Amino acid sequence: MRRIALFFFLFVSTLAQAAPTSILQRPYDLDTGHGVLRGTLLLPQTPPSQRQPLPPVALLIAGSGPTDRDGNNPEGGQNAYLRKLAEALAENGIASVRYDKRGVARSLPAAPREEELSVEAYVADVVAWSDKLARDPRFGRQILIGHSEGALIASLAAPKSHAEALVSLSGSARPIGEVLREQLQGRLPPPLLAQAEQLIDGLQAGQLQPRVPEPLNVLFRPSVQPYLISLFRQDPARAFAELKLPTLILQGTNDIQVGVEDAQALKRAKPDSDFHLISGMNHILRIVPTSGPQQLASYNNPNLPLARELVQRVTTFIRQAQSLPGGTLATSGANVSRNPPVRR
Repeated sequence: MRRIALFFFLFVSTLAQAAPTSILQRPYDLDTGHGVLRGTLLLPQTPPSQRQPLPPVALLIAGSGPTDRDGNNPEGGQNAYLRKLAEALAENGIASVRYDKRGVARSLPAAPREEELSVEAYVADVVAWSDKLARDPRFGRQILIGHSEGALIASLAAPKSHAEALVSLSGSARPIGEVLREQLQGRLPPPLLAQAEQLIDGLQAGQLQPRVPEPLNVLFRPSVQPYLISLFRQDPARAFAELKLPTLILQGTNDIQVGVEDAQALKRAKPDSDFHLISGMNHILRIVPTSGPQQLASYNNPNLPLARELVQRVTTFIRQAQSLPGGTLATSGANVSRNPPVRR
């Protein structure tokens, strides 16, 4: 009888521990004073009887172009990688806020003209989001998670924010002008390639280029040039190296947009970073072959699961950063100075 009672106790205890946490999903908007940015909050809910510390909150920062809060992009596919990541974090007890960037989707009224966009404006928006999260009593520590170009925005914003850790997903280490030159090599006929390089030279010098050949207009149209000028002057590796908080670098080996070399360069720039290459993962965080129809098809398939290792690495890193009172990163084996805890 005692054995049955013990088994019943263990069975009930296991059920209690395994019971799924309910997740609150709500609109979560930010009035920047220069327009309203529209976002979504996912907040794990624990029963009142189970006292838990405040959950960490991750601010998810999308990649380049008109990418919305879910990770969808009319030019780059409907794959919902950011929504999938937010849901995975919530299932692991981590709150998140993701948002439509200024000038994108429901945040379009915040910058109705493409000429108004800049890296500096995106950075200021991240800092403003961080301030809002720091004032919200439902959250514990903040983590910035930037994907692709969003990793650069996160790196530039982190020193001015309340973030206490940062995750770079598929982040480039090289100035975008260098990357763009490389991508255009072999894809344009020599005369057009020479014109493209002249345009890049001028934009890197901070000069608007009024004459753009029609075949290059999609990349260098006059309305996007102010943003390109602001982007071309950034050095992602240098910005990452200057961070004074725990960092995690994750890069897929089957990414056709950002290479393993970029992740390795970020690691060299900040050697105390936690660093992992995820075998088979592509740019939108799915496991697919490097080439072939599956790679491109994944960009328009929101039903593909995220790489399991990606979710495991991010959640483990956040939990470790959450448990560090003084600012050391256990996985690196080294002391890492961090921003002081935010006092509310």
